[in-house]
Amino acid sequence: MWVEPEEVGLAAPLWVSERANPFFILQRRKGHGRGGGLSGLLVGTLDVVLDSSARVAPYRILLQAGDSQVYWIIACGSSRREITEHWDWLESNLLQTISIFENDEDITTFVRGKICGLIAEEQRSLLSEPDQDPVKFQEAQLKMRRLFSMPEEEKLVNYYSCSYWKGRVPRQGWLYLCVNHLCFYSLILGKEVVLVVPWTEVTQLEKNSTLLFPESIRVCTRSEHHFFSMFLNISDTFRLMEQLANMAMSTLLDQDRARSHTDPSRPDRDPPKPGSTRNSAPQIKRDLDARAKNQQYRSWFRLTEEERLDGHTDCTLWAPFAKSHVPGQLFVSSSCLCFRSKQEDVCQLIIPLREVTVVEKADSSPVLPSPVSISTKNKMNFLFANLKDRDFLVQRISDFLQRTPDSPPIFPTMSTVNFDGENKTRQFHQDLPTAKYSLLQLYHQEKQSLNQDQDQNCNSENPEGTLNQGPKDKRQHLKEEAWRLHFSEFGRGVCMYRTSRTRDLVLKGIPDALRAELWLLFSGAQVQMEVHPGLYSDLLDRALEQDSLAKDEIERDLHRSMPEHKAFQNPTGISALRRVLTAYAQRNPAIGYCQAMNIVTSVLLLYCPEEQAFWLLVALCERLLPDYYNTRVTGALVDQGVFEELTQAQLPSLYGHMQNLGVLSSISLSWFLTLFLSALPFHSATVLIDAFFCDGITVIFQVALSVLYDNMDALLACNDEGEAMTVLGRYLENVMNPEVEEHIPVLHSAISSDDPPGPQIDVFTLIKESYQRFGGLRADVIEQMRFKQRLKVIQSLEDTAQRSVVRAVMTESAFSIEELEELYCLFKSKHMSSCYWGPGPSSGSAGPDLVVPYLEQHRVDHAHFSQLITELSPWRWNSHTHNMAARLFRLQDQNQDGLVNFKEFIYPLTVMYHGDLTEKLKLLYKLHLPPAFTPEEAESAQEAAQFFTPDNNKDASFPSTEDRKEDGISAEGKTEGENSEKKEEKVKDYRFYLRQWAKEHEPRRESIKDLPRMNQEQFIELCKTLYCMFSEDPCEQQLYHSIATVASLLLRIGEVAKRFTNHAPKPTDSAPSPTEPAPSPPSPQGRTADADWSISFEQVLASLLTETPLVDFFERKALLRDKMAATPRSRRESESEPHK
Repeated sequence: MWVEPEEVGLAAPLWVSERANPFFILQRRKGHGRGGGLSGLLVGTLDVVLDSSARVAPYRILLQAGDSQVYWIIACGSSRREITEHWDWLESNLLQTISIFENDEDITTFVRGKICGLIAEEQRSLLSEPDQDPVKFQEAQLKMRRLFSMPEEEKLVNYYSCSYWKGRVPRQGWLYLCVNHLCFYSLILGKEVVLVVPWTEVTQLEKNSTLLFPESIRVCTRSEHHFFSMFLNISDTFRLMEQLANMAMSTLLDQDRARSHTDPSRPDRDPPKPGSTRNSAPQIKRDLDARAKNQQYRSWFRLTEEERLDGHTDCTLWAPFAKSHVPGQLFVSSSCLCFRSKQEDVCQLIIPLREVTVVEKADSSPVLPSPVSISTKNKMNFLFANLKDRDFLVQRISDFLQRTPDSPPIFPTMSTVNFDGENKTRQFHQDLPTAKYSLLQLYHQEKQSLNQDQDQNCNSENPEGTLNQGPKDKRQHLKEEAWRLHFSEFGRGVCMYRTSRTRDLVLKGIPDALRAELWLLFSGAQVQMEVHPGLYSDLLDRALEQDSLAKDEIERDLHRSMPEHKAFQNPTGISALRRVLTAYAQRNPAIGYCQAMNIVTSVLLLYCPEEQAFWLLVALCERLLPDYYNTRVTGALVDQGVFEELTQAQLPSLYGHMQNLGVLSSISLSWFLTLFLSALPFHSATVLIDAFFCDGITVIFQVALSVLYDNMDALLACNDEGEAMTVLGRYLENVMNPEVEEHIPVLHSAISSDDPPGPQIDVFTLIKESYQRFGGLRADVIEQMRFKQRLKVIQSLEDTAQRSVVRAVMTESAFSIEELEELYCLFKSKHMSSCYWGPGPSSGSAGPDLVVPYLEQHRVDHAHFSQLITELSPWRWNSHTHNMAARLFRLQDQNQDGLVNFKEFIYPLTVMYHGDLTEKLKLLYKLHLPPAFTPEEAESAQEAAQFFTPDNNKDASFPSTEDRKEDGISAEGKTEGENSEKKEEKVKDYRFYLRQWAKEHEPRRESIKDLPRMNQEQFIELCKTLYCMFSEDPCEQQLYHSIATVASLLLRIGEVAKRFTNHAPKPTDSAPSPTEPAPSPPSPQGRTADADWSISFEQVLASLLTETPLVDFFERKALLRDKMAATPRSRRESESEPHK
């Protein structure tokens, strides 16, 4: 880049002049490039340790005028290419001009003015790009790509000075954190350490402090452990590494999102505030910081994924229930205003902008500085004070209010008119019973009408549909009164003040009449349902027109969903459950339907109308229980690992015994997937779900730990897994809700033995004690533990996929298991590269709701396949390498989708390394036939044919034995045909048809007789390929002589075959035989190849077997490990000697 002209010394000890003319000198800093001796080693070491390379570029151009000893630096560059471009520009644009100047001062003034003009022009172009990274960071990014051979698509996030512990010796250098890789570089006295670790291979990432590694970060892969220490800010570095590793795990789970994490177009960053200066952090680093803030913001307030944080500020909120100002933070996003108190559980507030009517600045006073008043549609008023940028805040809120739609909810009717003018019955409409009432309300209404036929006005007096008699109804009424008093003091609806008193009421149990309202409120589903009116009905209509695997799975599980409850013993409940599950499968085809979703949805339908149950299911699957209900139940496995870690920390005496029995992994998965609905009696589990919607997954962990704590002595006395499962099962089925008279037992209690039941446990007492014993669990700690476990779980799933693929390929490959695993890792790394930097393999061909087989999860395109074949093939094709790799790809891409899986990739390598002579020649033969060989590849075939064309006077009648052989085959075929006709006369039973069906579906091995014949043009291309393969071989001359002999022989054989073909009668209307060669395309010279000339594979094989050098060449063994050691993947961590 051009720099402001500055006086410098020649600095001969640190710089080497490479080019010079009467006015300019191009210099290279010692320690960069080759040579330099001891001084170069010292300079290179100082540049790496002190990062002077980020301040002093390795190349520069100096201006000198005449014999003056004053030099001016006018340009610098981080690469030879960059500095050469500047040097060429000076020679072509300035050198001739300044040569006519007579005064040296005029030359200096002219050149300095020209350079300053170029810099000013570059700065004007930079002003039009506000997201341009700092200059120092750009230089570090170029250095990263040069040191680690990274493409331009790989983006540097940040870099840090640290020490890498290689053995017991720390290597001071620089850690480069990229989007897809962790890289480290060190150069100490010529000892170079280069380390590259893809984030997708990280299995453990932790920050620890030991006597040997104080304040260090440990990065673990499947085979290595790396330690980094001596950071200036280790917490910031570790936080960024966590985020990048988490993004990599998301990539492994869903490769369609591989490039979305670093898309700079996503509006994740905070807008610039008035008077603020531009952040010096890199652009991607700012994006990732903003994304982390967004994720935390959405987690705090249960907001949707589309919500983007615009900014936050410190303030105070007037709390009318406490008659005081509560300090905290106000968060502003695109559709919500949220407040969170600094002291936990004091107050939390969510104000959707659709509910806001007035935003105004109130009068400021010493007691109430800079206040802002916000009024809502439900007549609530909120007063915020102590705002720093009040004018800017009010303007931002006003801008968002103008963009906020204010449309009333759309209630779908029974029928609608489509674009063709036809009436279409909708799957969901307001006339359905479950559109307005929950299943429990409908059940109680039906029960009430049967028991009180004499009272015709019962339903109108009791709109909730519950019986107002008995102790249960009295307790329900008391709870409803307590909540009404709470609403009158703290507000009702989305804008309610949420405090610790709200949680206390939830833990005492939510009344049935308010359960749907409060579940929607605490989960955030209420806001999402209001933002998307009518979406549920539209999803059902679209799902009706499509067939999917999810529909079949839903039908199988419908009658297994709480069959003991009477609400699901009739078509109304089953139909409502079917509609909700089908609508969600249509909304989120990536999940579709997963087992246990039917159980959770059944409980939601018991207390909520249909559409509300659907949005609660959305909140559960996408926010409250992320990744729980995908095909791998990854989220549940992660929380299972978190639960085991919590058990080890909270109940250490029990943990070891439970691990030996193998109980924790068995019980925790079902507990978490169904939220204890499959373990607790129904009415007890609903109380736990009340607390779950209020406090999230932390409650489930607390109750699970409390269950183990209460049964610790009994569990320690167990000797096997079955005994421990029985102890826990009997305990949980005795957890009762004292407010319910009719208990619905858990499923397994019906098949338990006749042992006397144990003592009953109050569910409210269980939950209360869980808060008292383990209430110290915090959501942020749980998230930190989830990250640690997510690395283990996803890498374990990847290992399972690898073992499955290796087992599937092992039977058809001669490679060892270790070699197949190494090849799979290399193949997977190429696949991930296409996800990182390319368009990526498309996964939509299998359908959105189909599980992708392990073998199809990783596939590579033509470019990455060519790279792999070039690196691993034992055959050297030299100038033919690109063409042969393309032919191999076309041969293996059997479904012609432009992608090759691991099994298809392994086949040619197996033949090359472990195949016999026939298999290797067969592969080469097929590479010169369609579809591998295309007409466009045939170049100069006619000229090569003239070189091999034999003398026409020579006698070549010896192949007549081939005709006699063919005649014998035809005769044998005739005999076999007669025998088959006799067999068909027998009576055919079902076993005959079963054998025929099995024979048709049995994979048929290809024999050499199945290969089509090769025409002259394809044969010439085969000869050219063999010539390229023999180049630079130790027996090169013998091989050339042998292939010339064989080629001449085969050409004569083809000529003889052509004579017999021309004399044979040819039917005009018959279809061509599959063994006949395809007609040759026109050559570039306008001539056509000999269409009647052809040879068979048997003839090629027999001719090659006559030449010993050719046989020795193809029977020569090659070692895969030598090729694997030379691949870039095997050179990720290297240490080189001083440069010579």
